[in-house]
Amino acid sequence: QVQLVESGGGLVQAGGSLRLSCAASARTFSRYTMAWFRRVPGKEREFVADITWSGASAYYADSVKGRFTISKESAKNTVYLQMNSLKPEDTAVYYCAADQLRPGGRVDAYDYWGQGTQVTVSS
Repeated sequence: QVQLVESGGGLVQAGGSLRLSCAASARTFSRYTMAWFRRVPGKEREFVADITWSGASAYYADSVKGRFTISKESAKNTVYLQMNSLKPEDTAVYYCAADQLRPGGRVDAYDYWGQGTQVTVSS
């Protein structure tokens, strides 16, 4: 059973920072592209960032570019999302996802998902 477990969400003021973590099973982490998505109630799940299995390549949505950084720590089977200069519009449930390919923003293409962690940014 492949599992992804997110943590690190919470309440922060605008301009602040949070770091999300996604702990993955060893098989998932070593072979899969890892990604972060977010969802606001009533809207579709939105791509935030992804990182290849090697960690050599990362891609960001325009809305977070320059503020968020995705990274991975292989020794801990964990992928991170460092979020700086947070804005109220970043408020959402953030999800970790994994896939053997690199589906980018194609939500339906990902094989595995975490349960999500809430991020709330107050103005």
